[in-house]
Amino acid sequence: MTPFLSLLASIVAWVGTMLAVASVAVIGPARLRDAWTGLRARLWDARRAAGTLCAVLLASAIGRSSLQAVSELFGLQATALIYGLEGGFVAWVQSTFATPVLTAYFSWVYVYGYAFLLAFPVVAYLALPRTTTLRRVLVAYALNYAIGLALYTAVFAYGPRNVMPDMVTPLLFTNRPDVMLLASEVNVNTNVFPSLHTSLSVTVGTFAVLTREEYPRWTPVAVWLSLSVVVATMYLGIHWLTDVVAGFALAFGCVALAHRLIDPRNDAVEPSGDASGERPGSEAGADA
Repeated sequence: MTPFLSLLASIVAWVGTMLAVASVAVIGPARLRDAWTGLRARLWDARRAAGTLCAVLLASAIGRSSLQAVSELFGLQATALIYGLEGGFVAWVQSTFATPVLTAYFSWVYVYGYAFLLAFPVVAYLALPRTTTLRRVLVAYALNYAIGLALYTAVFAYGPRNVMPDMVTPLLFTNRPDVMLLASEVNVNTNVFPSLHTSLSVTVGTFAVLTREEYPRWTPVAVWLSLSVVVATMYLGIHWLTDVVAGFALAFGCVALAHRLIDPRNDAVEPSGDASGERPGSEAGADA
């Protein structure tokens, strides 16, 4: 097995295990059984939101290299501006707090914890009787990626590990060199403003707070993991503090916009499709 496939298999195994444990501990066996009964009807309700997210991810994958070239030629050259604004803050974070234990933790969080953090809400909100929250999360994800891609094109900037190589160590890649293989497939080193790791993690944390009555056990876990990812982006030397602040703003904006776009009044009271996958009589995905 190649190093890339080995890493991918490791991520799938970790995330799959965590999803299984969290599903039992957070969602609960009874709700999981009920969700399975109405699964196909709920998927039907969420089809447009899911399709929108898939379309955005596909466009990002296809256009990433071309848009990077456009950004380099015509985008705002923001590296010096960001460095002038915050100076050596990231270097200070590393020099003050870096330890082998923290490096191992934040490396794990940045790769495995982040993947789990994005995946579990889809499972958890799919298990709810109404699909409003699920559709809002999927739309919020799509908005994060779409707006983030636009900003990556409009703003050309390098991260602190590229600007200050003598002061900032790429701790993720020195601790887990195999991650470079995955990073090169899904990202480029000028995709720093805003931090999508931050925006998507904070998006999940915000939804966890908003749904704390449905899943009280998930809220502290999601908030802790999301904040850990935020810190990891700077601790590992990947993003500036400016990128993180922009990520918070993007997250809150996308959550608010998703709530405006997805109207709960169009949601079915209870998906009426049965196990055979018959379409429910009430269309809940009209706004997605």
